[in-house]
Amino acid sequence: MNSVRAGWWFALGIMLLAAFPAIAAEKPLNISLFPPIAIAQPSEGVSAFRLDLIYGKNTSVKIVDLGLVNQTTAASNGLQWGAINYNEGETNGIQLGFINYDKGKAGGLQWSGFNYAGTAGGLQLAFINYAESLQGFQIGVLNIAKTGGMFPFMVIANWKK
Repeated sequence: MNSVRAGWWFALGIMLLAAFPAIAAEKPLNISLFPPIAIAQPSEGVSAFRLDLIYGKNTSVKIVDLGLVNQTTAASNGLQWGAINYNEGETNGIQLGFINYDKGKAGGLQWSGFNYAGTAGGLQLAFINYAESLQGFQIGVLNIAKTGGMFPFMVIANWKK
């Protein structure tokens, strides 16, 4: 039993050592009241965890992004959980909120009251889903896919053609 536990600790240590160069290139943590009152400035990325007390803006956030209003200008990977999630670039992972707005490609799960994606590549789950280009699946009261959907406008569900 102890050798198994030691093996897990050893594997975790090796993983952390391998991740240090990537973490050094970005800020591992950001706590933001609103820009510029934050640990990491809007022009920097966050490699592990961001907490936005009111509003946070960074180029990218990896792993966990929590807050009232969350904004990334390049990429969001992992869990993004806020009242409003706004991404100008690519999003991969899980987005939970009242409004999820992704200008670029959204891969993974978008779950909210209203979802918008430039390109929806995963599952959109909301009352209203809108995709400029649908490459995934939409479930909601109202589903709109400008291009790529089986139907341009559908109730309950819509999917890639």
